Parts: sequence; structure tokens; C-alpha cells
Amino acid sequence: MNIKPVPPAGPSMEEEVYRRLRNGIVAGDLVPGALYSMNELANQLRVSRTPVAQAVARLADLGMVCVEHRRGMRVLETSVHDLTEIYELRLLLEPRATFRATTLMRKADHRDLRDALDSLTSVSSASPNPREFLRRDKAFHRVILQCSGNRRLADYVDSLRDLQMIRGASTVDHSRTLADVFADHERIYTEVVSGNARKAAEEMHDHIALTCNMLITQETGKVPGLLGQPWPEPADTTPSFGD
Repeated sequence: MNIKPVPPAGPSMEEEVYRRLRNGIVAGDLVPGALYSMNELANQLRVSRTPVAQAVARLADLGMVCVEHRRGMRVLETSVHDLTEIYELRLLLEPRATFRATTLMRKADHRDLRDALDSLTSVSSASPNPREFLRRDKAFHRVILQCSGNRRLADYVDSLRDLQMIRGASTVDHSRTLADVFADHERIYTEVVSGNARKAAEEMHDHIALTCNMLITQETGKVPGLLGQPWPEPADTTPSFGD
């Protein structure tokens, strides 16, 4: 285990301990399935047990760890069932958020999204690092989520993405090529920037649904079937993505 010590005590120390532990779990420095004592974590971070215990309690609420009485914190492994639930939640939330964000975005937001897309597409095709790819992919989606006007939604989806990163599961160079994944994001970007909210939402839905199906098939060998749109679509109506 290698976690950098926390700076001297201050108003944000407890938050910093939480951030360090969460980042350590997502990066794989704190290994899924492994047990870490509170004293061990406190010594590594050079803080008392109190902020560690508070941070661990928050991580337990997110489903990233469990607390074992008098033993410590165990990092939870993300199961295939967990992955399925994560993607089902993302399908319920992100297409709608994409619709709303498309109607609210300004030129500066479009530039931020372009920067995130450029960062994603600069991932090396020779030997892509799954965790680095997932981190940049998460950043692209977060720009859109933040622009939807709901900060809590962006933070919640971030926590879902962190659970996926614990497993380190990605379709890149397994079920799909980098070029295929980049093309998905290019289509989302194009529709968002053009202001076509409905098409942008549909592109986001199709991207997440396809990734889910490929990932579950990759992890289990079973085809779950393409998930349908999470909103009703009678022939004579248009689904509402507004307030």
C-alpha cells in the first residue's frame, strides 16, 4: 500500500483523507478484497484514526468498502451484477441529463467538452491503459452531466463510475476497438454542439446500452440483450426531458 501522507490538520483534513482513500481504491492502490486496519491507514496518512474512520464510513455508504468490526476496512470487489445495476442506473439518468445539458450549454461548455474529447482520443492505441481510459471517459461524461444543471447528479454518477473502475472493466481492445469507442463519443459531441437535444440523448443512450451489453457479455460469456430506451415513446408524443 502506498498512499501519500495528508497535510497538517486543517478545516479540510477530513475531506482530504476521504479523497485520498477513494482515489487509492479507484486507482487500484488499495486492492479489492484486501483488508486494511484503521491503524495501518492512519499511519500511512499520518493522521489520527478519527478522520480515517469518518472517511471509511462515507466509503461504506457508497458501497466501495465494508467495515469489519475490530479488523478494519475491506475494499469490496465490483461484481458483474453490480456492473449491470450501474449501467441500468446510468441509462435512466444520463440520456435525460444529456438532453437537458444540450439545451443549456454555451460556447465555453462546448470547448470544455471538446477538450475532454481530445484528451480521450489521445489515449494510446498501441497499449491503452484501461484505468486511464476509464478516467478520461468519465471526464467527458462529467462535462455533460455538470452542464445539465444538477451537481448532485454529476456527483452520483461519478460514484457509480468509481465502482466500475474498481473492477477495471473496459470493452476497449476486448469487445471493441478504440476507434469504435471514439466514434461513439464523437457522435455524442456532434449532436450536443449542434443543439439537437433529442438526438444527443439517443446517442448517449445507445452508447451506454451497447457498452453495457458488450461488457456483460465479455465478463460472463452470455448475451444479455440490448437494453431498450428507458422512456416511453408513443408514436404521437415526444418524451419530455425538461423540468
